[in-house]
Amino acid sequence: MVHRRVLVVMVVTYFAQTLDKGTINFASIMGIREDTHLKGQEYAWLTTCVYIAILIWEFPTNRFLQRLPIAKYLAFNIMAWGAVLACTAACTNFTGLVVVRTLLGLFECVCQPAFVYLSTMWYTREEQALVIGAFYSMNGFQQCVGGLIAYGIAQLDHLALKNWQILFTLLGCCTFAWGIFVLWWLPDSPMRATCWSLEDRILVAERVRKNDTGIQNREFKMYQVVEGLTDPTVWAITLISFTNALPTGGLGAFSNIILNAFGFTQLQTYLLAIAQGVIIMLFLFTAAYISKRYNQKLLFAFLYTLPNIAGTVVFLCVQTSPHTKVGLLLAFYCMQGFGAVAVLNLAVMTGNIGGRSKQVVASSLVFISWAVGNAIGPQVFRDNDKPRYIKAFVAHIVVYGVQLVTIVFLRVRLMRQNVLKRRAQSLPATKVNGEDSGENLGHRRAFDDLTDKENPDFRYVY
Repeated sequence: MVHRRVLVVMVVTYFAQTLDKGTINFASIMGIREDTHLKGQEYAWLTTCVYIAILIWEFPTNRFLQRLPIAKYLAFNIMAWGAVLACTAACTNFTGLVVVRTLLGLFECVCQPAFVYLSTMWYTREEQALVIGAFYSMNGFQQCVGGLIAYGIAQLDHLALKNWQILFTLLGCCTFAWGIFVLWWLPDSPMRATCWSLEDRILVAERVRKNDTGIQNREFKMYQVVEGLTDPTVWAITLISFTNALPTGGLGAFSNIILNAFGFTQLQTYLLAIAQGVIIMLFLFTAAYISKRYNQKLLFAFLYTLPNIAGTVVFLCVQTSPHTKVGLLLAFYCMQGFGAVAVLNLAVMTGNIGGRSKQVVASSLVFISWAVGNAIGPQVFRDNDKPRYIKAFVAHIVVYGVQLVTIVFLRVRLMRQNVLKRRAQSLPATKVNGEDSGENLGHRRAFDDLTDKENPDFRYVY
């Protein structure tokens, strides 16, 4: 019931968002760079400007999500970015592309905070990793579908529009139509879901009581803002978001260019993008499943960082040649574990931050840091450093090291916080995960909009 109304919308919308934002990657080898006379770092800036817009607009869009009906606000943004994407086909120079790409970032930045909010509103903490994994897996699926669409459009010749213009127009119109459907289909909250009976609405709300993170509160509480800004847990999750996003931003913008530099043809590059998408989905689904199976999020976030490091080391040590391109391709596929870490990090955030205003602060910081990482990512791939981009991959190794240290710190901190929570209630002071505690807690104040620190029944998950 909830899946049909909520999860389907999250999955399809996130697929549209990642496909639309990543269309520039497919267009990069369709002639857009030549047709719009891009030179030097200008192509890299077309990705960076999207994330600068997200950086600027992330907090305002989180406040709008708190204040406005979430379904209607989400639908408006979907239709707006669909229209903007279609307008990309009319661009003839760098300036025009920067304008539409910046607007695209502004409207698209609603997706991840909205879906995190919907996950806490509709799903239990045990379910949230799988739910986040489901929509986040569209990062991989869009590579598969995008590769097929790009390949099909690349076969078209002698038309009034260039291939890349057809690509932007087609995807933009489809996204706009989907936004209209979301406006009609998605409920704003469990208690406003008029598509169900009152009894069903109450049952849906009650099943998330044990989350102790609340459902909805439109009051902006300054003390929760201060707590969010001074909580080391929030800042650790924020730092992991940044370190995981920086390599992602560069690889997302330059992956097809890198593969092309290995000696693969345009057709082979599109088909290899499909394999890349399958591997991303494999990383995501295995991470979501085993984290739920063993109730361990940060441990697996640590483990899923290791393949990224291994692949990056290979890129640093192995020269590009016809004899090494298959090995380098496998190393490139190893570097796709970033999505698994992102899913687990978001699940840690949704499961450990209580109080709606504190959630707004935490969500804003996490996605701002994600935007900063993605904005910086393409810039470390310098035009004068191609085709191997050694300096970029050295930077990746450094941020992965910081990420591993932060994950260890966060896990130790959350274990300690559970000890202190239980001690304060005169319970056995164990480090047991909040999902495994087996305690018979009443969760009497679950809907009182208390922060995780205020609520005595709150238990941290890691």
